Amino acid sequence: MIRVILYRREIKANFILFLIFAGVLTMYSVMIVMMFDPKLGDSLRMMSESMPEIFAAFGMADVGTTLLEFVAGYLYGMLFVAFPGVFIIILAGRLVAKYVDNGSMVYLLTVPKKRWSFVLTQAAVLVTYIALMVIYVTGLILITSHILFPDEMEIKEFFNLNIGLFGLLVFFAGVCFFPSCLCNDSKRATGIGAGVIIYSILMQMIAQVGEKFENLRLITPLTLFQIDNFLIGKQEAWVGCGILYVVGILFIVAGIVIFHRRDLPI
Repeated sequence: MIRVILYRREIKANFILFLIFAGVLTMYSVMIVMMFDPKLGDSLRMMSESMPEIFAAFGMADVGTTLLEFVAGYLYGMLFVAFPGVFIIILAGRLVAKYVDNGSMVYLLTVPKKRWSFVLTQAAVLVTYIALMVIYVTGLILITSHILFPDEMEIKEFFNLNIGLFGLLVFFAGVCFFPSCLCNDSKRATGIGAGVIIYSILMQMIAQVGEKFENLRLITPLTLFQIDNFLIGKQEAWVGCGILYVVGILFIVAGIVIFHRRDLPI
């Protein structure tokens, strides 16, 4: 079982960090929804044609004509991947490796509870904040869309897209939480998680530039987050989404097991 007191303390301690990233996502979300205008869309398409490689790298080469396609292209192609990714990198490093690194782990483990309950609690905090972030941006975009463009948003497909986004962020959480449980040095743990996320994003950006680099899609997990297939309701999107969920959860579980069994420098 999780430690309720520790869980509440960690939620409170990291709430300001969450608010900072939520504020950034709020700004971009509202701005992009407000930009959904046929006339402005024509201008953006002209810009895309003048700088095709740059727009393609950020997943904005073809943003479609519907509100859902517009939001998916400008937010979910890169912004809703990169900013939550940075949030996860920072938070995962704070939750485990930082305590080992600064020597405060000895105090946390002196309570009469098993070690695994501590790391399970920290994993719960990480997943909670990821869920809150996805729920927040989902609600924000739906409310903003309803106010500005009533009945324009395809709600079912939009919810499916956010389920896929949550799966991708769970994967990011796993690859960041695992080294945080494995390493004694918080900088090394953060560096490993950051390296995986940055590598994934860069490979995806390069793969989207043109057919010459298209095969790079095969070596980045972001390929499993199939935005286009979610928008048209293809089953392949759920297969990729399921793989992200499973791999992310396995990394989190492996981190908990390793932390419970390994020797700590305390």
